[in-house]
Amino acid sequence: MPVLVITGTGTEVGKTVTTAAVAAAALAAGRSVAVLKAAQTGVGPDERGDADEVARLAGPVTTAEVARYPEPLAPGTAALRAGRAPVRPQQVAEAATGLAAGHDLVLVEGAGGLLVRFDEEGGTLADVAELLRAPVLVVAQAGLGTLNTTELTVRELRRRELDPLGVVIGSWPAEPDLAARCNVADLPQVAGAPLLGALPEGAGSLAPGGFRAAAPDWLAPRLNGRWDAEAFTVRECPAPFAPAGVR
Repeated sequence: MPVLVITGTGTEVGKTVTTAAVAAAALAAGRSVAVLKAAQTGVGPDERGDADEVARLAGPVTTAEVARYPEPLAPGTAALRAGRAPVRPQQVAEAATGLAAGHDLVLVEGAGGLLVRFDEEGGTLADVAELLRAPVLVVAQAGLGTLNTTELTVRELRRRELDPLGVVIGSWPAEPDLAARCNVADLPQVAGAPLLGALPEGAGSLAPGGFRAAAPDWLAPRLNGRWDAEAFTVRECPAPFAPAGVR
């Protein structure tokens, strides 16, 4: 798995912190890691972006961006309003391929959800994954509404004959409600892909040393961690449990 594409089911689902956790776990396993941000929006030329935040939390990773735009909008809209060239999927794929030549693992982080548009032709992160033929990790919310957005994301991946590697819950609440607890069992069912981790709420606010030490405990062995999905499900799911859940 030299390249892994990481997408969210939407904005503010914990995608960047999850990317940092995946990077930290891979580094702890002795792998060299590069993080590529396809399109950074909402930051100025001298401000820290998502790739910088991944490096702060995870440790010594190579970071790169294809483009950045000042307004916090979808990349295509942000590029148009800034009067700048948009990001093209081919550019992102070429950048990832170049990084893969010198690293064991390249993490390609999208902006928002899978089908957020990069350009006026409708290019998206899904197109990047197609060009790379790379597996895609889906970062999802814990609570009510997540089953629908997760299933829609995975259906689009499968429509394109792409591999959904699994689902990570980007922020697991300290006090989960009933919907979140039921979703632990429902998410892998609707995705048809395994649950590969759950990051605790507030993980991104940890000091870097604590984050790096804890990251493998939040992720399954498939992501170089030691998190046990079955044990987590047994602990968190309510009993009796109705697998259909609330969508």
